[in-house]
Amino acid sequence: MIIITGASKGIGKYLIESYLDRGEESIIGTYLSTVPQDHVDKFERVDVCDSSQVAEFIEKISGTASKVTLINCAGISYSAYTHKSDPDEWKKVVETNLFGSYHFIRALLPLMREQKFGRVINFSSVVAVKPTPGISAYSASKAALWGMSKSLAIENASLNVTVNNINLGYSELGMISSVPEEYRKKITAQIPAGYLCEPQDILSTVEYLRNTKYITGSSIDLSGGLV
Repeated sequence: MIIITGASKGIGKYLIESYLDRGEESIIGTYLSTVPQDHVDKFERVDVCDSSQVAEFIEKISGTASKVTLINCAGISYSAYTHKSDPDEWKKVVETNLFGSYHFIRALLPLMREQKFGRVINFSSVVAVKPTPGISAYSASKAALWGMSKSLAIENASLNVTVNNINLGYSELGMISSVPEEYRKKITAQIPAGYLCEPQDILSTVEYLRNTKYITGSSIDLSGGLV
């Protein structure tokens, strides 16, 4: 089974639609505020920040879930220089991007460990190490995924459960859509490859991590050379 959080828009939407187009039946996506318009039977409304909701969702599907791949796409951003930032908004980013991933991983690990199979793929970002003003909350949340994944990897490696990150640069999907065109051109000019990450490369990287059991605790830069 493939479980994709934040699957009603952006990267999560692209991934769930791609797998469904391939004929993948054992797949389910979560959403919160953006209600899916297609394949509604493949979605459940779950607040990733609410550990009890996550636990209830996993309990609901546990009877049919096997060989689970968890793809954590749920995420938000907040732009503000830190000295002007709203602490509640800052905290919300960390709760969604970091704790949201943690809640799902924690709820699924008992099942993965029992079945001696699990694939956890988190979407981190190159901004975890690339200095970028105004997104301290987002950068902190994405950097924290690195450390968490390394610890989880060694805790579960002997049971064929892998935990990895994809450090995404700037892609054609997701939050780049809210960036004004003039800034998008400036961003693209900084990328050595000369273009934004194409959706197919995201899917290919996810599949690579799903199918390679000896990679765990790693963070793959999918950035076109941007560092």
